[in-house]
Amino acid sequence: MGYDATCTLKFDGKTSRGIAQLEHKDLVFRGTLRLAIPLAAISGATARAGTLFVEFGGKSAEFTIGTAAEKWAKRITSPPARLDKLGVKAGMTIAAIGIADEGFLTEVAERAEKVTRRAPAATRPADLIFYGVDHRDALGEFASLARLIRPDGAVWIVRPKGRKDITEAETMAAGKRAGLVDVKVVSFSDTHTAEKFVIPVAKRPRR
Repeated sequence: MGYDATCTLKFDGKTSRGIAQLEHKDLVFRGTLRLAIPLAAISGATARAGTLFVEFGGKSAEFTIGTAAEKWAKRITSPPARLDKLGVKAGMTIAAIGIADEGFLTEVAERAEKVTRRAPAATRPADLIFYGVDHRDALGEFASLARLIRPDGAVWIVRPKGRKDITEAETMAAGKRAGLVDVKVVSFSDTHTAEKFVIPVAKRPRR
């Protein structure tokens, strides 16, 4: 995600050098001190002179991050919406196949120009395809879906978190067999992860 940094933490009268990571739900620090702050518990986040000041549960912590401190503060106080993280833009054609998240489908319908719950026609490729899979056997459809996106489009594989019947490694291998490359991972929901696959730039047809 790009939010990790080697920094100094000052917390509870102690100082530690370590690594801070701004994750989907938590701000985590690992060093001689350990700290995990749920984002939902943070009441304030500001940046001054390269230091991120975080207030939570009546306590405060200081992360000396450097020039990225302001970016982190903005990310904490104004997190991007799910559709922004997934690259859904106005005017796009979206295919959502096997997606059971009705909230997501409603969000997409409000932003995209066209949304279908079936595979698009080869003559009318989609900008983005979201393909929900619960088992590795469903990855067999990956190659056919890869042929139904625009040259600069993407296939997002949406799979359950922490399930042994479909793993990240299996999803990445299926994408490679389909001629795509994985470029991004996003937390789709509390229960699902989304992995983005695109056509390699060198293999995209020239305009």
